[in-house]
Amino acid sequence: MKKMIKVILIGSVLMVAILALLFVIWVIMSPGTIRQYTEEKSLSEKFVMDVNGAPNGFFINSRNTDNPVLLFVSSGPGTDDYMFTDKYKDMNLENDFTVVYWDYRNMGIAYDKSYDITQITLENIMNDVQTVTEYLKERFSKEKIYLMGFSGGTTIALRAAAEHPEDYIALIDMAQSVTNSYERDTYMYNFMKKVFTERGDKVSLKKLEMSVKQLGDGNVKCDSWIDYVELLHHAGGGTILNQTEFEGIVLPILFCKCYTVKEKLNYVPAMKKYRTTPFYQEVLEREFDFRIDIPELQIPAYFISGETDYNCPWELVEEYSEIIEAPDKGFFLIPDSAHSPLWENPSATCEVLRQIKERTLNG
Repeated sequence: MKKMIKVILIGSVLMVAILALLFVIWVIMSPGTIRQYTEEKSLSEKFVMDVNGAPNGFFINSRNTDNPVLLFVSSGPGTDDYMFTDKYKDMNLENDFTVVYWDYRNMGIAYDKSYDITQITLENIMNDVQTVTEYLKERFSKEKIYLMGFSGGTTIALRAAAEHPEDYIALIDMAQSVTNSYERDTYMYNFMKKVFTERGDKVSLKKLEMSVKQLGDGNVKCDSWIDYVELLHHAGGGTILNQTEFEGIVLPILFCKCYTVKEKLNYVPAMKKYRTTPFYQEVLEREFDFRIDIPELQIPAYFISGETDYNCPWELVEEYSEIIEAPDKGFFLIPDSAHSPLWENPSATCEVLRQIKERTLNG
């Protein structure tokens, strides 16, 4: 009996020591640093700044600050995306633009648990976009900048482009959120049903059927968006092609160098808290359809989707790109990618962005 107790104690001590060592390694692997460059006019900055009375976060990467400025509106809402740039080393958008990754009020690295989330409203965030845009124009001596939204961030970028076209060269939205109606859910459902049927995955098929309400005529409406997206990741059409949420999102957060330990620990609470804000309710919980709400823009509008993106179904994005009236427009479907083509297939996506740059600056 004494021998068994001794073995258990030794085992417990070893386990604590191993966990302590792993934590130390994790801390060392979490310096909070971003990409650095050696060129004379290069820039690498990460900071939190007060914008209209609220903390906002910024990651800025540029190999040449003479290049056009591109304001990148993070996804979610409430999800910082720089960890993808940290992970996917072949994504070099900063070669052609001064890229400003923006964590809007109280999200990502700007998260403050004591901040009054009732101030996170659509009106306030749209005012923040304008303030951030003016700051970037003045700082980099630009008359106009590019505006690029990603996923949930497209709901912000699209509105900003419609409200203040004088500030932007063009809108470039990746994984455009077009509508949260049954059409979106039905495209997702049909994709997942096809995948699970081909796999012979009866368990996932059952979960899929239990996650929706049948509306008739083959259309469905999901009961829980979070559960629905988890199934979508299992089907391969989620954030990263053929990766689960754990593989495609959690692991990159845990092992990236761009966040400190504190920032990593805050990542999920910040994201979850955003789902309780007035902004989230105003933008995503109410039914919307940009084909009706914003049918035209006064600046060029370009849309990029991954060919297996069913988080924001690419067919709806292509349809919207055909419907919207704009001085110039285009739809680009990127192969070998799902919801995040900028990082999943950076060579093809960055080439599209270079073409857009040439098309808008020289056209």
